[in-house]
Amino acid sequence: MNQARQLAQWGSSISRALIAAANNSTPAAAWNRSLEQTLHRLGCRNYLTPSLVARVIDPHLLRYPSLSLGFFNWASHQPNFFHSSISYHSIFKSLCASRHFTLLEKLIQEAESRQLAVDPSVYRSMIAAYVKDRRTHDAFLILEKGGKPIEGVGPELCNLVLAGLVSDGFVDSARKLFDEMLVRRCSFSTLSLGLFIWKYCRSAELNESLGMLDEVRKGFSEVNGSIIAVLIIHGLCQAGRTSEAFLALEELRNRNFKPDFMAYRIVAEAFRSKGYIAEVHDVLKKKRKLGVAPRASDYREFILDLTSEGRIPEAIELGEVIVDGNFPIEDDVLGALIESASAINLSSAMIFFKHMIEKAKLPTLFTLSTLCENLCRQGKIDDLLEIFQILTKKEYFIDLVSYQFMIFHLSAASKVREAYDVLREMKKKGLNPDVLCYNILMEACCKEDLLRPAKRLWDEMFASGVDGNLKTYNILIKKFSETGQVEDARALLTHMLEKRVIPDENTFTPLLDGLCNDAKIDIAMQIFHKAANQDKVLAGMILTPFVLSLCKGGRFLSASKLLCGLLGVLSQSEPHVMLLKCMAEAREFQIAAAHMKNVMVISPLLLEGIHKELMALISFSSNPDLILQLLRQMPRNSSIDAARKDLARRFLMWDQHHLPVQ
Repeated sequence: MNQARQLAQWGSSISRALIAAANNSTPAAAWNRSLEQTLHRLGCRNYLTPSLVARVIDPHLLRYPSLSLGFFNWASHQPNFFHSSISYHSIFKSLCASRHFTLLEKLIQEAESRQLAVDPSVYRSMIAAYVKDRRTHDAFLILEKGGKPIEGVGPELCNLVLAGLVSDGFVDSARKLFDEMLVRRCSFSTLSLGLFIWKYCRSAELNESLGMLDEVRKGFSEVNGSIIAVLIIHGLCQAGRTSEAFLALEELRNRNFKPDFMAYRIVAEAFRSKGYIAEVHDVLKKKRKLGVAPRASDYREFILDLTSEGRIPEAIELGEVIVDGNFPIEDDVLGALIESASAINLSSAMIFFKHMIEKAKLPTLFTLSTLCENLCRQGKIDDLLEIFQILTKKEYFIDLVSYQFMIFHLSAASKVREAYDVLREMKKKGLNPDVLCYNILMEACCKEDLLRPAKRLWDEMFASGVDGNLKTYNILIKKFSETGQVEDARALLTHMLEKRVIPDENTFTPLLDGLCNDAKIDIAMQIFHKAANQDKVLAGMILTPFVLSLCKGGRFLSASKLLCGLLGVLSQSEPHVMLLKCMAEAREFQIAAAHMKNVMVISPLLLEGIHKELMALISFSSNPDLILQLLRQMPRNSSIDAARKDLARRFLMWDQHHLPVQ
């Protein structure tokens, strides 16, 4: 027990040290030499074991795949250390959770080549992750691998893979897995068998499909026969094999799969579409004599399983069969179909929505929100307006929240006039719009460059006794600043302060930028310093954007003077780095050198931080020579000199690996 407790303490200490060191490095959370030095300082080599490696990675580094893999590889290179199944299992878990499948497969092969046992849970995690990522064929390859893992994986995952394979179009692989599951006596779920036979029967001989069902019946599977029957009948009719579908009704009934009214209707409608009226009457006669009523609860479970597993096209297809035949369907199923279909097939989503309305039912606000968001995203504004017209007639919008919802989505669809009409309708019904309603509409006006209507809304809001909040002021200040109306923006700032509304970074950043664009630098400086005197945290948040606004107009000296004047107050390196970067891009190296000298005099430590960040920028810069030239202008001290030597060494190596091809 003491040994286990000590192992847990060591694992926690090492992982905390690695995470802290990684957060202080660039880029953060990437494995590098400094992390190895951290491990050496901790003396990890002296008590390194596979169990300790596993304890460090799981659970502490599972969310840090780069650190997990780096630590695992570092351990691999330590003298007299060899990984065991337990340490491999921990890295498998980390890589699987982070979806690093290529590395995961490579390490599994490595473990197997060393004759180390790979726990079945690793395969289960991989298969589940592959299915979730719609990489069902990769999941199948794991199951197929030597036939080994299927016993440890279990029937639940096998069923998910089978359903995924056939849904994603890998019908041949699905058939192989189906046969393997029969041999292994795996139980089938209604979802997996239903999806498989639904797709497979379209091209297979009818006797073959029925024979497969006979084989499933011999096992321990408990599947819903009526659903399986509907899917086979629908699959055959979709393939144009209506006569065979008619024969299949009797064959399925003899096998106790109990075709319901839905199955008979599918065949009848298929005959009707071909003009075979006599056959339609025959089918309907059999339906009245032999058919059973479909149970909404059975289809509810099946469709919800489809949507939860991401098999949306199949859920839509079956849902349309139910709705088209006017068969019973529960409200939550219709809601799930509306939500799911709206992401990939808005026409189907509208069919389900209208069916719900015809049944005198109304969608939940969540369902409606999902549908409206997807309609806006795909530009189906006419459908959005139709929905709101239908629901308005049904008195769906009765309170403040539902009206806010309508105003928001009309505004998102750029239907500002319609959104304003909703605002007026609220007032007629005695529902006083709140500040959120006005903010939504005002923001939509600004987005559409309707500044005059936005001002009228502002006046109307205050006339109605509604006080603006921070969001209200920020919307208009931003728009005024962007359109060059900086005096109006300043007036709003004064107004909000009089109303005791405290401005934030979203207030000052656009205002200062607008003032810089309008060449009103002195006023911008006054506003910034006033904000800085009242709130140093706020000043730190708006400083870098302000510096960039100054640089945008080539006002490097003003920016330098501003930053140097704040050195005793704000010691952030970021605004200095951004200023120097802008100076380098403008090739103002003389001003940059003077700025760095001023920083050196007041805060040598800050200059070292600036130097480190500039060095890190080299790797990401489109023109690293400018950053290098800037670094050469930097005042010297021992830390910076050492960094320069390291930089020279790294660039020599970089040049050797990036020589131009002749």
